[in-house]
Amino acid sequence: MAVKLSKAQKKINYDKKLCRLLEEYSQVLVVAADNVGSNQLQGIRKGLRGESIVLMGKNTMMKRTIKLHAENTGNKGVLNLVSLLVGNVGLIFTKGDLKEVREEVAKYKVGAPARVGLIAPIDVVVPPGNTGLDPSQTSFFQVLNIPTKINKGTVEIITPVELIKKGDKVGSSEAALLSKLGIRPFSYGLLVQSVYDDGSVFSPEVLDLTEEDLVQKFASGLSVVAAMSMALSFPTLAGAPHMFINAYKNVLSLAVATEYTYPQAEKVKEYLKVRGPPSLLLFGRPILTC
Repeated sequence: MAVKLSKAQKKINYDKKLCRLLEEYSQVLVVAADNVGSNQLQGIRKGLRGESIVLMGKNTMMKRTIKLHAENTGNKGVLNLVSLLVGNVGLIFTKGDLKEVREEVAKYKVGAPARVGLIAPIDVVVPPGNTGLDPSQTSFFQVLNIPTKINKGTVEIITPVELIKKGDKVGSSEAALLSKLGIRPFSYGLLVQSVYDDGSVFSPEVLDLTEEDLVQKFASGLSVVAAMSMALSFPTLAGAPHMFINAYKNVLSLAVATEYTYPQAEKVKEYLKVRGPPSLLLFGRPILTC
């Protein structure tokens, strides 16, 4: 016969478990769990088994344990998790690839009906077509100003209608109509809100960045540094190659415009004898070699 634990013992066990996870794992996904059922959560746990652990609990209890763990171990980085524990949230501790874990969690979204009083997470549009409802049901459509016609003894919606806008509360008429049409417009699951990685916290959108994106952003930043370096005449590693090239252009222009020469300039002078003397730049100003 299993021994029933007291509330105090349950809190102690929970504290130990959370502290152990904070020691073993350096990566945590903070997820919103609104409208997620226990069966759905159990399925997510099974899908992540082996590389990740889902931990739910009261925010106050989690905050308290995290603060005590930071105080006892000196790991102040975990305190960044405290401010993220707002609303109905949970923690997913993982040693796997963060992007892959997020994608695995997203697989467990389930469709849900529009219940009265819920805040719509998306726009709900009723498509045109035959509803299969008999003409006595037209009152539902009239209340919601949905254009219909009777076709072969059933109600047919003529044009697509935006029934509910994102952020609006679902009314009783909208909920009843969607139920009659068999439409389950919403889907719910664990939604990743923030990513914690060894003391750093960032948005989950960062996980979508590829190596090409990072290279492009780095190159863009490097070009800005080089441009500022050139404009201010302040040498930097980014601007140094451009400065050397511009300096060499000035030396070459001077050699072409005068009798002064050096081996590299001889090749240019030989070329100009054949092609003719073009306009050159000396210290950023045009000169004519005549």
